[in-house]
Amino acid sequence: MTLIDNLEEMLAQGNDSAMLRFGLGSACLGEKRHVQAIEHLERCLALDENYTAAYNLLGRAQLKLKQPDAAKQSFTKGLEKARAAGDSQAEREMQAFLKKLASD
Repeated sequence: MTLIDNLEEMLAQGNDSAMLRFGLGSACLGEKRHVQAIEHLERCLALDENYTAAYNLLGRAQLKLKQPDAAKQSFTKGLEKARAAGDSQAEREMQAFLKKLASD
């Protein structure tokens, strides 16, 4: 059984949470299952709009699917949330992606 299988089983048992959805989104992104990653990360953010790492991964998945406008929105909103939360690591990462998007 893979990590994704294990996490999906937890979800099927009714254990939905922002952390579980983030884990699924991250695992799907790592397996290049970008559409599924986006679905899980969007659900993560619906459950917890302040989950800064989810904005970062969501933007990266959107970039992989050639959705630069959506990625820019995700990174921009995530950057605001990261600043508000004092999450300097997420802030730096999203700033780098926004800078790259601006130069493309």
